[in-house]
Amino acid sequence: MPKLYEELASWWPVMSAPADYEEEAAFYGRTLAAACERPMRTVLELGSGGGNNASHLKARFEMVLVDPSSGMLAVSRMLNPECEHVQGDMRTARLGREFDGVFVHDAVCYMTTESDLRMAIETAFVHCRPGGAALFAPDFVRENFRPSTDCGGHDDQTAGLRYLEWTWDPDPADTTYTVDYAYLLRSSDGVVRVKHDRHVEGLFRREDWLRLLLEAGFQACAVPLEHSELEPGSHEVFVAKRPTGSARA
Repeated sequence: MPKLYEELASWWPVMSAPADYEEEAAFYGRTLAAACERPMRTVLELGSGGGNNASHLKARFEMVLVDPSSGMLAVSRMLNPECEHVQGDMRTARLGREFDGVFVHDAVCYMTTESDLRMAIETAFVHCRPGGAALFAPDFVRENFRPSTDCGGHDDQTAGLRYLEWTWDPDPADTTYTVDYAYLLRSSDGVVRVKHDRHVEGLFRREDWLRLLLEAGFQACAVPLEHSELEPGSHEVFVAKRPTGSARA
């Protein structure tokens, strides 16, 4: 697991602020609800992280949040105390319940093999009520991947963080790419530490996504991600409907 989700998990609120997610969370909620055959009341989020998307979606849906990192769940519980939190891996979690919707944000990028991705999709399917819908939001598919750099960070009353993010693909022939982070961490005593963190993330073709969703039992399509900071058509999400009457995987 990357350092960000273990030893640095408590720094998440100054790494990425909930307010930064308002526009995209509105898109996810709107798109999920439109795909569902009945009014959407309950949503399971797989790979919920620090809970930034849930901090907006919870006003509209009853949320259950699943993440493998105890540190990130602790951050999310502070932000979203009214939501149920479950520690678990999106490949293997089984809650024994069905939901109107299943939401998988960019944590799905940590599925680095087709086997991993298939398991995560199956988890979404078995938790999705017939007539319900799932939404997957990978950062990239192979067709729209672009190397890039970015930076950001925030301050609170006692600490601050700034980061440099470098996204690159050392081997375009495989199903992964690399995101390297350099963090500057300023603690309350003014001391600044530097940390490097490498994230290896999955990269699959659009047709592979759609094939795996179909094999799991979903009816699926790719939908452009609408966001004011993104070039139209540059990113996409996968919307998957579970047909009424379909059997559990």
